[in-house]
Amino acid sequence: QVQVVDSGGGLVQAGGSLRLSCAASGRTFSNYAMGWFRQAPGKEREFVAAISRSGVGTAYTDSVKGRFTISRDNAKSTVYLQMNSLKPEDTAVYYCAAGGRTYASSRFNDYNYWGQGTQVTVSS
Repeated sequence: QVQVVDSGGGLVQAGGSLRLSCAASGRTFSNYAMGWFRQAPGKEREFVAAISRSGVGTAYTDSVKGRFTISRDNAKSTVYLQMNSLKPEDTAVYYCAAGGRTYASSRFNDYNYWGQGTQVTVSS
């Protein structure tokens, strides 16, 4: 089992920045690809960003490319999502997830362990 705890959400004005963090425990962190997903009210959960086990490979949904950066620190068993130039449409609950793929997968079903979610609200 892997326990995943995500944090760092909050209320920010459009154009601002937030950094989300996700701490994992229970098994060897570097054995898992990590991803961030989000879910806005009334919408399905969608992929945001992912990072490979080694941290070399990353993937982003088109709407966040150039604004969001995913990174990981395997020594600290933590993955980060730096979000810049935030827009009101980025408002959602953000979920961190761990999965057994070696690469940065965007597929929901490739992730087995999920955090509880952290709310990000961007005001216009």
